[in-house]
Amino acid sequence: MEIIFVLSSILLSFAISLGVGSSTIAIVNFFTAIADGTIEPTERRMMGVTYIILRVAMVAIALMLITQYMLGYVGVATPYFGTTHAVAMGIVTAVLYLNAVLMTYRIMPSTFGPAIQASSWYTLGTLAALIPVGVMAFPLSIFILAYTTAIILFISLINGAMGWLRHRELETQK
Repeated sequence: MEIIFVLSSILLSFAISLGVGSSTIAIVNFFTAIADGTIEPTERRMMGVTYIILRVAMVAIALMLITQYMLGYVGVATPYFGTTHAVAMGIVTAVLYLNAVLMTYRIMPSTFGPAIQASSWYTLGTLAALIPVGVMAFPLSIFILAYTTAIILFISLINGAMGWLRHRELETQK
């Protein structure tokens, strides 16, 4: 059973890395695509491939977290199971899924959706980076505050970049 925990940890690390990288590519591709004011069919196809990779990463993360939570429940991964870190990973993954569904059905405004996704991916990456240095116990309130701050920061950055690109496009059209 320990080998399952180790393998799920490795796969979880790979999936988070894939998600963080793909999220970064998705943001850069989107900004590049809208820089000229229109998203070309080729650009749309490339972004579609990136979104598929993001979905694969999300499914892998969910499966590996469920596996680890189940192993923790039966006592195999007890040092990890009850930590705030495990709770934080679950919260961020749930937000990632909920936001993705809301964005897919166009319920989540584009002002917030992409920033929530990006900040969630980077938060997962940060949480994964804390494991090797042994940081798995921290106050949940501090985590929620840091996560909320990251979301606000990403909303500011992404919307600021969008506004700058729109302004630049209007200037070039004059």
